[in-house]
Amino acid sequence: MSRLFRSIEGGRLFPHGSVVCIGAFDGLHLGHRALVRHAVARARALGVPAVVVAFEPLPREYFAQGEPPSRLTLARDKVAGLNELGVDAIGLLRFDARMAAMSAEAFVEQLLVQRLGAREVWIGPQFCFGNRRRGDLALLQAMGEQHGFSAGAIDPVDLHGERISATRIRQLLREGNFAHAGDLLGRPYAIGGRVVRGRQLGRTLGFPTANLRFPKTPALAGIYATWVHGVFDQPWPSVSSFGTRPTVEGVEPLLEAHLFDFQGDLYGRHIEVEFVAKLRDEEKFHDLAALTDQMHRDADQARHILSEHRLRATA
Repeated sequence: MSRLFRSIEGGRLFPHGSVVCIGAFDGLHLGHRALVRHAVARARALGVPAVVVAFEPLPREYFAQGEPPSRLTLARDKVAGLNELGVDAIGLLRFDARMAAMSAEAFVEQLLVQRLGAREVWIGPQFCFGNRRRGDLALLQAMGEQHGFSAGAIDPVDLHGERISATRIRQLLREGNFAHAGDLLGRPYAIGGRVVRGRQLGRTLGFPTANLRFPKTPALAGIYATWVHGVFDQPWPSVSSFGTRPTVEGVEPLLEAHLFDFQGDLYGRHIEVEFVAKLRDEEKFHDLAALTDQMHRDADQARHILSEHRLRATA
């Protein structure tokens, strides 16, 4: 488990220095992973900790005017993914008014030099930081000469000639192209979390659900054929609704997974819901009977899709 810190302020965290990489890391796609793995390899070569610096909320969320942009992953999943990549510390910095106003030079001096004792700093292609995004690789290299660290950017990461980016992955998810999105992510797209209690309306309609909160703007919404991981050794087939539940006047985005032919209590369990295919958009029905009829049709369609998906995976 890596060390987690939230503030740019404080004493020196790593007396012997560190190797730092900086980015948003939303989705932790193949490009992000290449950057982190490079920083970890350099840290191991130098015998110092590997540190990832990210932000929460994302800067583009902070600057959005009342319409937050969509997120691929929540902070908890980002931290879990970075831990799997072997980093030693994660700076999940609070992006607030003070951070937004901080100059690039002050960011370098206060965080990279004083707090982290950076010996190397690595960023992705065209990454910018600091007030008005005036910090870039050239500034890092110039300040590195003054403060005794080096800076570099990894090459763009492509897959079959296509540039990998979180923007492209969000587009693919909106289109329901989960196979292509999974290729760019390096894994199937899934959302994880602990099961919470909902209004239990699904149970009364014959469709009990495992509910996961998603307190950000999701990158997709609708009804999906899904696999649920974390209940049994093998993924469990399910049909899931992700959105604001217009028929029952939902507000916060909620992921509701109905596990087929499952009996049991999942409250408090950590599960992951993997998206396989989109069935339809969210829709407001005139009454619960019409909603229930559609839920049965959705379940039948999801069962068929997942059966075919399993056959292809084992072929």
